[in-house]
Amino acid sequence: MTLVEAPAETRYEAVIGIEVHVRLKTASKMFCDCATDVDDAAPNSRTCPVCLGLPGSLPVANRSAVEHVLATGLALDAEIVPATRWDRKNYFYPDLPKGYQISQYALPLTRNGSLTFETADGPVTVGITRAHLEEDTARLIHDTAADGRRVSLVDFNRSGLPLMEIVTEPDLRTAEQARRYAEELRLLLRTIGASDAEMENGQMRVEANVSLRPVGAAEFGTRVEVKNMNSFRSVERAIDYEIERQARLLDGGEALEQETRSWDETRSRTFRTRSKEYSEDYRYFPEPDLPPLRPDDTWLEAIRARLPELPAARRARYREAFGLSPYDAGVIVADLGATALFEGTITAVREIGGTNGVEAKAVANWVTGEFLRLAKSGEAGRADPRELADLLARIADGSLSRTNAKQVFEAHISSGTSTARLVEDFRFAQISDREALAAAVATALEENPQAVADYRAGKGQALGFLVGQVMRATRGQAKADTVRELLVERLDDGPPA
Repeated sequence: MTLVEAPAETRYEAVIGIEVHVRLKTASKMFCDCATDVDDAAPNSRTCPVCLGLPGSLPVANRSAVEHVLATGLALDAEIVPATRWDRKNYFYPDLPKGYQISQYALPLTRNGSLTFETADGPVTVGITRAHLEEDTARLIHDTAADGRRVSLVDFNRSGLPLMEIVTEPDLRTAEQARRYAEELRLLLRTIGASDAEMENGQMRVEANVSLRPVGAAEFGTRVEVKNMNSFRSVERAIDYEIERQARLLDGGEALEQETRSWDETRSRTFRTRSKEYSEDYRYFPEPDLPPLRPDDTWLEAIRARLPELPAARRARYREAFGLSPYDAGVIVADLGATALFEGTITAVREIGGTNGVEAKAVANWVTGEFLRLAKSGEAGRADPRELADLLARIADGSLSRTNAKQVFEAHISSGTSTARLVEDFRFAQISDREALAAAVATALEENPQAVADYRAGKGQALGFLVGQVMRATRGQAKADTVRELLVERLDDGPPA
């Protein structure tokens, strides 16, 4: 294999930094009172003089948005600056009504944090350079008019929505690490309630800065920014492509240009959109219409006290306190609905009488299996932890088969009906009385002489077949262990009567 044919990572080390913009969960915009329910609103129906940038209008900072950024900084173990200020980022584009964007540059709210996440090769810690606030731009819509002309329209509903930008150090080295970082950051933001961070709805935008340097070199290479990655899968694929693209150019002796490229999902490639600006090009200067912000200790402690258990700590607790595997703990914590159901069911198991024998592993199996399977139907929000605890208790004491329990759980989720009522309605009470099962066992032996002969000839699988026949005859209500015992007794005693 020649040098050029070898994988890019054997010749070059990728240096990757990530910038993430997330829309914060607030009722009003960043600097005005306009509502943030813009996704389905009529164009330009959520606007006012402030977010339209009309002369004479003055901004007022949104306290809730500020608290979301402070909470994020605390969750990332970042430094909260004693005083911050707002800056004007100057550039011209049709979606920017004022000709500048109110942002933070010299003094962000938080800086110097970190986030640790798991990859296939083990844990990775990435430094967080800064997390700061800014306002979103308007939305450009390119369309065709009734007379066939191509037109560009501007919808200012999005203008002024509160955004948090989170910037990493260039600590990532692979596309997988970049994807896992973005996934873990989204989970953290959802957990603390700062953002829904749904990439498919434009609530989270991930941009990557990618450069290559020869393996062992210390100096950074030429940085290329990659945009338009609309899913976590796209993040990994786009960065992988960009690494290979840059490696081919460097192998051919070509110089890389600092530029911005967009990811084309259909063609699985990046393409050039413009040369990359430098920070000096934006002519940042202090925003004169907003006073500096100084978070005091009392305010920060109140925010810290409201923080929930963070994902990494919760995964560790599930492994240590409940004995769950890293996989099960990760799957549950990755879904807020699954986390709530698991926590609630564990509490209900402890509180409701008659739940002896239900273990945390059984709860985890149902949450990661049946619940998440049904969650895809959109009905899983109706799952009641107390009802799942009752269901698991019935399985544990033998009064309900696992097969029938799955049917009951699905019906409970779709209708909200209690498991006790459903067990009664479906007539799923498990039969464990030996006398009540004797007739079904006798019928199964009489109707399946070949299976009886096979068992007595030493073919053990025949017993499983006979158990299945009894279960089918009793609509799954027979207790399988009792059926097996009765069959073995009859089979070992000689020919059935």
